[in-house]
Amino acid sequence: MLGCGVVGSQVARLLREQADELAARIGAPLELVGVAVRRPNRHPDVPVVEVIGGIEPVRTLLLDALRGGKSVVSANKALLAEDGATLHDAAAAAHVDLYYEAAVAGAIPLLRPLRESLAGDRITRVTGIVNGTTNFILSRMDATGSGFDEALAEATALGYAEADPTADIDGFDAASKAAILGGLAFHTRVTAGDVYREGIGDVTAADIASAKAMGCTIKLLAICERASGAVSARVYPAMLPRSHPLAAVGDAFNAVFVEADAAGSLMFYGRGAGGAPSASAVLGDVVAVARNRRNGSRGTGESAYAALPILPMGDVATRYHVALDVADRPGVLAGVAGAFAEQQVSIQTVRQEGRGDAATLVIVTHSAADAALAKTVDRLTGMDFIRGVASVMRVEGMPGE
Repeated sequence: MLGCGVVGSQVARLLREQADELAARIGAPLELVGVAVRRPNRHPDVPVVEVIGGIEPVRTLLLDALRGGKSVVSANKALLAEDGATLHDAAAAAHVDLYYEAAVAGAIPLLRPLRESLAGDRITRVTGIVNGTTNFILSRMDATGSGFDEALAEATALGYAEADPTADIDGFDAASKAAILGGLAFHTRVTAGDVYREGIGDVTAADIASAKAMGCTIKLLAICERASGAVSARVYPAMLPRSHPLAAVGDAFNAVFVEADAAGSLMFYGRGAGGAPSASAVLGDVVAVARNRRNGSRGTGESAYAALPILPMGDVATRYHVALDVADRPGVLAGVAGAFAEQQVSIQTVRQEGRGDAATLVIVTHSAADAALAKTVDRLTGMDFIRGVASVMRVEGMPGE
């Protein structure tokens, strides 16, 4: 086992505590023969075989294992999203397994259903809350009206946020998971570099209030969908109707909403992180690998036959919520509407909040291409009656989308 931190220590514990049951399920005992850790002095009671850390040397170690005929179970989402293709190719060449259920959504059984249970269906869209830290922060902002910094401080104090939360709040963690989900769902190789990414650092209490006024909440969403013969993969904060199943997912929980042609809508919900939940997913893969080895077989490998192109973010269509600080005078609404019309962005609703120097115009669009909306915002920024663009946020899950 490589690593014996939050997850690894729980894997070792469960292997010891459930040894008899695991042996009965597999038909042979599981023996932990060695553990590689970065700081051996922290684990004096564990046999150490190697030093470990980062993308490298992990990638090299896993490739050596696969090429040596050993199956691999991994929870390393960053490595899988960056270079999963190399690992899959090595596993296929050696006729061994590469499993990674714990890489996305912790204990939630998600990747195997996408890979196996839904193999007879056509998945059209996957929408998920896959980062517990950001979901806790946004949930607290929604519940208390607090600002981002205050909610982040609370998340840090409770242990939901790392000392350096950049990977979470800037969306890197969710983007890695979106790449893995998109690859499995659409039988196409998707890397983290293919995923459009925005974090939650710019979400304000005013955005939360505007979402509430629309009957929405704000969530950091990982979205993968098949459209126009291509795959779209993106991560960003978005307004979501409170009637949507994902809207009720609070605190540090994860949930993924899957839409398929025959199965319809499915939702997977549970604890997305933590030592014991992630260890549960790791051991599930270990049991599967051990069963395959005992039976002389191999599990389902990579399916990337579709090889669909990645849709550029500028071509992705969604709805938008745009808040503008405007001069409170006649003709402003007509000028704003004209800027949207120039780019053929259709307006669904408009409302004005405040008067005089506090006037804000709030516009919700119909579905429009991201590039068209960006050009519209650029045009609005140059108008003399626009004091500033207070907020631009996408709106997902609305009826009729």
